[in-house]
Amino acid sequence: SSLSGAFDQLAAGELTLDQLEQIAMANNPAIGQAAARVQAARGRWVQDGLYPNPVAGYIGSEIGNEGRGGQQGGFVSQEFVRGGKLRLNRAVAGQRIREAQQELAIARQRVLTDVRLQFYEVLFAQRTLEIAEQLLDIGEEGVKTAGDLLRIGDVSRFDLLQAQIERDSSAIQVSNARNRHAAAWRRLSAVTGAGELQPARLRGELEPRLPEFTWHESLSRLLAESPELAAAEARAAAARRVLQRARVEPIPNYQVELSAQHDNASGDDIAGVEIGMALPIFNRNQGAIRQAQAEWVAACREVQRIELALQSRLASAFEQYSNARQQTRRYAESILPNARTSLDLVATGYRGGEFNYITLLTAQRTFFQTNVAYLDALAALRRGTIAIEGLLLSDSLAAGQ
Repeated sequence: SSLSGAFDQLAAGELTLDQLEQIAMANNPAIGQAAARVQAARGRWVQDGLYPNPVAGYIGSEIGNEGRGGQQGGFVSQEFVRGGKLRLNRAVAGQRIREAQQELAIARQRVLTDVRLQFYEVLFAQRTLEIAEQLLDIGEEGVKTAGDLLRIGDVSRFDLLQAQIERDSSAIQVSNARNRHAAAWRRLSAVTGAGELQPARLRGELEPRLPEFTWHESLSRLLAESPELAAAEARAAAARRVLQRARVEPIPNYQVELSAQHDNASGDDIAGVEIGMALPIFNRNQGAIRQAQAEWVAACREVQRIELALQSRLASAFEQYSNARQQTRRYAESILPNARTSLDLVATGYRGGEFNYITLLTAQRTFFQTNVAYLDALAALRRGTIAIEGLLLSDSLAAGQ
């Protein structure tokens, strides 16, 4: 019902981040793929613990002896597994289930991160387009005003040409902003997995209070909660179980066979019992044990590698986050107010004859471009925040994830 409600909102022309996340969690193929692997691992667990089937068949001997049918009957044989092999088989499979579950958690987090990133990319592109269109309106008005002033001799043709350059440059910015918005919406549509969604108005805040991270807190949380690391630990645990299983492989299983026959020559009923087992003289599974030992060591080293890789990736993400936070703070506290004050001063001076019209156009352009730069810094901050909160997991549609 919540998913149908999200599509109802889409039909109504507006969507929130929560609604898009619901659509993506239900439709992104990466999640369905990972969920299927969990079910496959559970099936493997069932299969690996099953006991061998008994064998039943016909047995005949001395057929034709003294012209009679000989000994006719049947047999049943059963292999008795020893050494806890089936239990260890399931222990290995249990760790494979845990690994698959962590891979599913990875897929879900990748999808959530992608949706959140693209949601805000659309919002920022939408706001950038609005600013670019405002700047173009100012440019159009500037050309008209410069043309009027040229006719009465208050400005030169150079001023008119400068105004036209400003307008044409703004038109290019509008075109680029529209393309950016369209591309961001298409990427958002793709990560939801719901086909090509028609562009709709998104409801969200560009400047909410975002959490402030510290390096040590971020690293501790990443190492404690990362499903990538948990999946590697599950693989290492599975490798240890495989080694245990390889070590008990030389313990021979018993093969027991019971038979019953009727001797047509004597009229007697005959029973037989056979018990056998392999003798671990030449093959004591020594090669497989060495292989399992090496693979367990490699899996343990993989855990260490992923820990260091996570730390390295977080270092890059944290640098970008810290830079963006410092930039947005500087824009909000100093640059934007100064740009606003500068524009007001130039506008007042222009009305008093202190500045010419080109100076006013330049101040207007600087003010709007400063706002665009502030939006870019905000977008970088949002991306860094989402990456850290999302445990550095994204790219849900990349092959091999």
